[in-house]
Amino acid sequence: METFRGMKKNIPPLLPVPSQSSSSSDGLSIHPTMTRQGTKRKRDHKSSDLSMDSPLTIDEIMEKARQIMKKFPKTSDQIDKGRRKKATIGIFGTSGEGKSSLLSAILGIKYLLPSGCFGACTAVVTQVEANVTDSNYTAEFELFSKEEWEKELEDLFRVLSDGSEDRNDDLLEIAVEKITALYGADADKKTLEELKNNDKFAEIENFTNKERSNSFSKSDVSEFINDVASYIQHSESSFGDWYWPLVKSMTIKIPNCCELLEHIVLVDIPGSGDCNKIRDDLWKSKLTECSSVWIVSAINRASTDSGPWGMVKHCTEELGPGGECKSINFICTKTDEIDPVAYMRCTRLHGDQIPEDKDKKKVCILHRNEHAKMKVKEKFEKSKVQKIFSTDNQFKVLTVSSNAFFDHNLNLESSETEIPKLQDELRSLNKSIHKELVRDYVNKAKGTLLLIQRDQLETDKKMMEMKVMEFEKNLMTSLNELGKYFDGIYSDLDLCLSKGVEESVKSCVASTNKMIANKDGSGFHRILGALCKNYGYYWSKNWAKVFDLNKTLAGHLHEWILKDFNKIFPVTGKTGMSAQEQIEKFSIIQNDSANPTPLIINIQNFIQIEETQLKKLLIGDIVTMKKLIYSSIQKTIESEMASCYEEAAAMTGIGSMRRRQELLRNRVDEIKQEMFNKSKMEVLKNCNNLKLHIMDALEKKIKQAIERSQSQTVKIPREDVSGDIEQLDRLLDQLSD
Repeated sequence: METFRGMKKNIPPLLPVPSQSSSSSDGLSIHPTMTRQGTKRKRDHKSSDLSMDSPLTIDEIMEKARQIMKKFPKTSDQIDKGRRKKATIGIFGTSGEGKSSLLSAILGIKYLLPSGCFGACTAVVTQVEANVTDSNYTAEFELFSKEEWEKELEDLFRVLSDGSEDRNDDLLEIAVEKITALYGADADKKTLEELKNNDKFAEIENFTNKERSNSFSKSDVSEFINDVASYIQHSESSFGDWYWPLVKSMTIKIPNCCELLEHIVLVDIPGSGDCNKIRDDLWKSKLTECSSVWIVSAINRASTDSGPWGMVKHCTEELGPGGECKSINFICTKTDEIDPVAYMRCTRLHGDQIPEDKDKKKVCILHRNEHAKMKVKEKFEKSKVQKIFSTDNQFKVLTVSSNAFFDHNLNLESSETEIPKLQDELRSLNKSIHKELVRDYVNKAKGTLLLIQRDQLETDKKMMEMKVMEFEKNLMTSLNELGKYFDGIYSDLDLCLSKGVEESVKSCVASTNKMIANKDGSGFHRILGALCKNYGYYWSKNWAKVFDLNKTLAGHLHEWILKDFNKIFPVTGKTGMSAQEQIEKFSIIQNDSANPTPLIINIQNFIQIEETQLKKLLIGDIVTMKKLIYSSIQKTIESEMASCYEEAAAMTGIGSMRRRQELLRNRVDEIKQEMFNKSKMEVLKNCNNLKLHIMDALEKKIKQAIERSQSQTVKIPREDVSGDIEQLDRLLDQLSD
């Protein structure tokens, strides 16, 4: 069980939104909603001695609690240990849809991110978050190791040298992009041996091999953009010195945006069909961490673009039952790019319908915005994603213009660009996380003072022994009840999985046949070859074609457990039988004691605080474990089929497609019973591990809390801390308002 997470020190204040525009030192435009926050917020004349009855900001509450705990230096440092995981927002969208401009507008600095970097045609997983340590722009990147890149390079040249009918055009294009980006024009025309004799090859090899700092920092945003572009951007007009093929992931840290991103990470989910399994696994794992997803598409094709819709359709399970996504924003970009005359002709919007005092272009923009929202919502309501994100709060459509947000000559007011809506959404989420962290800190501080106060209250040893026995009895009773709950859901899932295994065994050969049959004319043999090389899945770069045999084979098992699984592990809301609800109601404190003494009240309050903090951690662990439980079906199937995929990928020559199809069919038929039984047992094993983890953590940690509540653990001078506890209670009351 991990240690308790607490607040980190010196949390930057949430500053009020400035009222006037400013500019950065390099002359780049900074929007009024996001001026720099480098200077400390001015307080009014009452700030130095704010009354506890005055409304306090979250940061003032935090500062009040810290000031109280400074009286007890031996204990205050322990409270700060640990840190809550940041919320992750995943962003879908192919290159050219305006993601870089969107992010730059949200963060308030034009050209903050290099064009095409956030969602370039590369497969680099790119994160954007706040720099909370200084005022520099910082980039941290993870590179492939020398050994990993050598294997990748061999695979790329194997694709280039493949002259058979099985060669896949998408994989060929990716191979050419990577090799020419690094080694220069015409590098793809050389053999690997010829390339190794080139000075550039030695330079790249040294780049991946030497001990070096994989980060850089700049105070000037223009210099930063130029430097970062080499690591995440792809250029079709220049070759060499583009390092993105060597980069697994990039984290960009932006200064002065704590109000929006202190506790939030924005992550590009490329899903570009890259043939590198390391990158594939990385973006898929990031996808399951997303608490929200933004789908970005240019407004003129928002309802028809196969890219974002294909990605979301294919990733529905990773977002819902296999992930933790609570909402989707569909963001239509480039709304200011419109020809009013052409639009009016296309939509039969007549000039006499537009009042003379109205701007014709603006009317067309707003008219198209409403139409686009309607069309996107209609398409969403017909999709299978709608079953998971069914409410207005869970699926929203926004129409944004990043250019008009900065340039008021482009016909739109700031609010009409809808960038402020996204800023408010980030600000609200960031503030709620910040508030929860402050609440955790204040609760921990209160728990510490309750222990101190307990040492100063007169102790009746016999009464204490009886109370401890009562607590321990209640703990065992509560654990037994929780154990019965977990045994019940184990039995329910066992029954559903057994039916799923039976159905899977019956239909798996037919499902395999349906997927691997020649459904794309003469080009399908290339798709099938790529599917085998990629261990069972293939998607084209624009997501127009998606094939995933592992997911197809897992389909019936997922289908049979889905109803119960969503009740046990809901992403949002209460179901009456969720594991999260069982943890929330777990407590060893029974409020039926007649006339409890101040000492008993003090101890019970301390234990309740310890329970609350522990339960928060365990609910987080449940979310993590439920992803493992759900994904274990498909991962087991992929593992069982791995040797078959490798054997099929190695087949070449005339008739290789037919032989691959036959091998895949036969192997599925041979191992179906064992494969699906293993998948079932893996789910049940992980469910049992979840039970053992939670039961062990509750028993161990609460016993420790009981022990701490009755023993003197803090050696300090005997002084009354009741007033400090009252102040912390009042701070908690304000946080609850």
